[in-house]
Amino acid sequence: MQEDAPFALTLTVDKPLTWTSFDVVNKLRYAARAALKRKKLKVGHAGTLDPLATGLLILCFGKDTKRINELTGMDKTYTGTLRLGATTPSYDLETEIDQRFEKSTFSLEELKSAAATFVGEIEQQPPAYSAKKVDGRKAYELARKGKAPEMKVHKVTIHRFEITGCEGSDVHFEVECSKGTYIRSLAHDFGQRLSSGAHLTALRRTAIGAFKIEQAHSIESAIEAIDKAADFH
Repeated sequence: MQEDAPFALTLTVDKPLTWTSFDVVNKLRYAARAALKRKKLKVGHAGTLDPLATGLLILCFGKDTKRINELTGMDKTYTGTLRLGATTPSYDLETEIDQRFEKSTFSLEELKSAAATFVGEIEQQPPAYSAKKVDGRKAYELARKGKAPEMKVHKVTIHRFEITGCEGSDVHFEVECSKGTYIRSLAHDFGQRLSSGAHLTALRRTAIGAFKIEQAHSIESAIEAIDKAADFH
């Protein structure tokens, strides 16, 4: 096989909990290189997922890496759980609680009414514990050193924010949103809207455009799909 022979493949993967998006890319890049017997191969992903999130990640190999910008720009759907009554610096479970609030439970009607106020174009500030670049460095690198990176507000669109249930201070939801939306920030702002605090305790991406989590590969089956694609290459 020629080193520069064209290869193109797009795969959807169900990212495991605690894995970074780069962990997935690195694992499958190694598998693709081995299957194709190559030292180099372009591999990229569309839309980063936090280590504490699971779900749909799109990977592009070879010539298909040209699709990444298009795929990243698609609307995304998430399901998740937020906990009212307390905040964390990272807006999720990565860091310890830094503030507690007296009220942490609300009626379903109150929760749905608060969620409705976020539907449409809104201004959102990314979490300090995020991969957003600040002065050429990832914000979380600064935050983890005790520094306070200046996070600029940007506009995003929330197409749908549904409260699907609640158990005490835990609120379950589903969100459909535009590119660049931070669900952790949405959870944090949701708590503020209720004059309480909130942080994300679970998050799963279920769709990117027409790509659905139901069709996504596990890491193991993704490797098998890469092997099959290489056989036909």
